[in-house]
Amino acid sequence: MNDQPRRRPAKPHRRPKKDPVRFLAFEALRAVDERDAYANLVLPPLLKKARAKGDFDGRDAALATELVYGTLRRQGTYDAIVAACIDRPLREVDPPVLDVLNMGVHQLLGTRIPTHAAVSASVELARVVLGEGRAKFVNAVLRKVTAHDLDGWVEKVAPPYDEDAEDHLAVVHSHPRWIVSALWDALGGGRAGIEDLLEADNERPEVTLVARPGRSTTEELVKALGEDNSLPGRWSPYAVRMAEGGEPGALEAVRESRAGVQDEGSQLVAAALAAVPVEGRDTRWLDGCAGPGGKAALLAALAAERGATLLAAEKQPHRARLVERALAGNPGPYQVITADGTRPPWLPGTFDRILMDVPCSGLGALRRRPESRWRRRAEDLEAFAPLQRGLLREALKAVRVGGVVGYATCSPHLAETRVVVEDVLKGRGGEPVEAEWIDARPLLPGVPALGEGPDVQLWPHLHGTDAMYLALLRRTG
Repeated sequence: MNDQPRRRPAKPHRRPKKDPVRFLAFEALRAVDERDAYANLVLPPLLKKARAKGDFDGRDAALATELVYGTLRRQGTYDAIVAACIDRPLREVDPPVLDVLNMGVHQLLGTRIPTHAAVSASVELARVVLGEGRAKFVNAVLRKVTAHDLDGWVEKVAPPYDEDAEDHLAVVHSHPRWIVSALWDALGGGRAGIEDLLEADNERPEVTLVARPGRSTTEELVKALGEDNSLPGRWSPYAVRMAEGGEPGALEAVRESRAGVQDEGSQLVAAALAAVPVEGRDTRWLDGCAGPGGKAALLAALAAERGATLLAAEKQPHRARLVERALAGNPGPYQVITADGTRPPWLPGTFDRILMDVPCSGLGALRRRPESRWRRRAEDLEAFAPLQRGLLREALKAVRVGGVVGYATCSPHLAETRVVVEDVLKGRGGEPVEAEWIDARPLLPGVPALGEGPDVQLWPHLHGTDAMYLALLRRTG
C-alpha cells in the first residue's frame, strides 16, 4: 500500500480574458504615448470600429472614454501615487506597464467602480497585454493603492502648500509645475483663483455647437437635439450646448456644414472681430491661420450677410482641406488657399478685417487635450515666439489704414499674448507698426470678468470656455 500523499492535479492554464472596454482604452493610451497622438483624434475611430463589430454599447463607450481621459488628466497625481507604492524610480517602469497602472489607479480613486472589480479587471488586462509576470507586479501595486482614497493619497504624496505652493498644486491638480507657475502669473490673484482654474482644466468640457448665421439657427439645433439635450450658449448668440453629450455628427446641420462643433470662446473671438466698427470699405476679410476651419466658417457666414468676401489661408495643406470642408456650401463668396502668413502672397493694405489666430502652446485647451500638458515644455514657447510676432506683423501690413486685426491664441501664457502684441507695436525685433489698441470688452456683450482691457482673456473657470486670448488693433498709418 502506498502511503505517499497524492499530489493535487495542476491547475489547468487559463488564458486571460480580454475585456474589450479596457483593452480599447489601453490601445488609445499607447497611441497617445508612442505616436504623440491626441486622444480626441484616436478615440473616436476606435469606438466606431468597436461599435461596428458589436463589441460596444453606449455605456461601454462612455466607460472607455472616461478611462482614457481620466487617466490622462490625472496622470501627474497618479504617477506620484504609483511612485510611492514601488521600490524603484518611476522612470524605470516601462510605459505600457505605467499605462495599465495609472488606468487601474483611476478606477480605484477616480470612479465608482468597486475596489475588487477595479483591481481584478486591471490585473486581467495586464495578463493580456503585458504577460503573467508583469500582471503580478500590477496586482501588488494596486493592492497598495487601495490603502487610501484619493484625498488620503494626495495628503501623503503632495508637499504642504506652505512649503512649496507650486509643487503642491502641481501634484494635487495634476499639472506640470511650470504650467502652474505660468497660469498663476497670467491669472494673478491668490490661491483660490488658481485652484479654481486648475480644477476646471480637469473637468470634462461640454460639447458646444455653433449655428452659422444664414445657414442654420439655434432653434434648429435645439429642435434636432431635443429640449432635454440642449442648453443655450452662455455668451455667444450662435451657441447651443449639448446637455447630455452625444454624437454631433449625427445632426443634419452638422453633416451639411451649416453648423459645427466650436467652443464658445472661439465663437466670441470671431464675432468680436466682425463687430468692430470700421469706416469706409468693408468687403475684404482674411483669416490668416484658418485651420481647421471653425472660426473661418463663422467669419465666412458673417461676411456673407454683409456682402463681404472671406479669404481663408492655411499653411498646412491637410489643414487647408479641413477648412474647405468647414466652408463647404457657404452661400457667400469665399476662397481657401494654402499660404504662409509670414510670407504672404497678397499685397499690403489689401484687407479690411483680419483674424490671425496664431499657432501656440495650446495651454488654453487643456480640458480638451489633457495629454498636451505632459508634452509641452517651457522652452517650446521660445520656438513659437518668432512665428507669432511674424504673423501679427504681416497681418498689420496686410490690413488697410483704418482696418482691424484680431490677434488671437488659445493660450493664456503672457509670453504668447500681451507680450507678443506689445513687442510688435513697439518694433522689438522688427519695424514698428502704426496701430492702436481697440477695447475688445464692449464687443463681447454680457461676458463678465474681462479684466482691465483693452485686450481680453477668457478662462475655463470664469467663463466655461477655453482660455482664448484676443487683442484688437486698428492700423493708423
